[in-house]
Amino acid sequence: MSDLAAPTHVGLDTGVSPVRKLKDRAFTAALWLCGGLAMLPLLFISGYVIARGLKAINLDFFFKTPGIPGQPGGGIEEAFIGTAIIVGIMAVIAVPLGILTAVYLSEYGRGWFAATVRFVAEILLSTPSIVAGAFIWAVVVVRLGAFSGFAAALALSVLVWPIITRATEEVLRLVSHELREGALALGVPRWKVILRIVIPTAGAGIFTAVMLALARGLGETAPVLLTALGNTFVSTNPFGPMDSLSLRVYADAQSSYSTDQATAWAGAFCLLVIVLGLSIGARVISARQMRRTR
Repeated sequence: MSDLAAPTHVGLDTGVSPVRKLKDRAFTAALWLCGGLAMLPLLFISGYVIARGLKAINLDFFFKTPGIPGQPGGGIEEAFIGTAIIVGIMAVIAVPLGILTAVYLSEYGRGWFAATVRFVAEILLSTPSIVAGAFIWAVVVVRLGAFSGFAAALALSVLVWPIITRATEEVLRLVSHELREGALALGVPRWKVILRIVIPTAGAGIFTAVMLALARGLGETAPVLLTALGNTFVSTNPFGPMDSLSLRVYADAQSSYSTDQATAWAGAFCLLVIVLGLSIGARVISARQMRRTR
């Protein structure tokens, strides 16, 4: 019986060699270094904008319209109102369209038509924003004979729709097929399975995609410049020229007056805070969703 016993490997080293440990630590340190170097531009830009923008932030900045060029005082109230209206219209157009398209591609999309829709979405993802603005300018602004906030919202929708579509499609594909099959096996119609099981399960991911898309739309300048033109007065009419934060920053940054330049830095600071807030919020929600699905 002793001859059949499993042999013992005396002196066999099962640990990791010092050379491999050293390589692992060196590679980990290199990754941290690369990550830190990648964050340096963001930290530098953010710090510089915050330092310059905070100096011009006051109550008048939020509740007054632009004053006389070169004179202190005044604000960009019309830009905040215009941004809210343009982005709101954009969300009403792009969010339902993007989510419905994603549901079609992930649940029903088969054949050449689905492939074409997916291809168009991917092409629009890489399309320069000024091209979308020029397209809406030629199709809407020229035909109607007037610049408008509605045209700006359409231009931003062209840019935002594919982001929501592709991101939402990938999130919906992560929903377990067992959930779908279990509900279908109980006799639940497929549209109810999608509406009550698939979409709620992927709700956090869909919300994350929407927030990232809204952040993209908030920061665009070229399409808004070509379609909304800008306005120094408060306007709530979406079918007339409207101002926005990005347009106000662009216009004041070109001014030769230091007061206007300070206003531009303050507007850039507000944009930075809003976009960073949406992006960080989207990442937090995404991380929580990942922990739930594990």
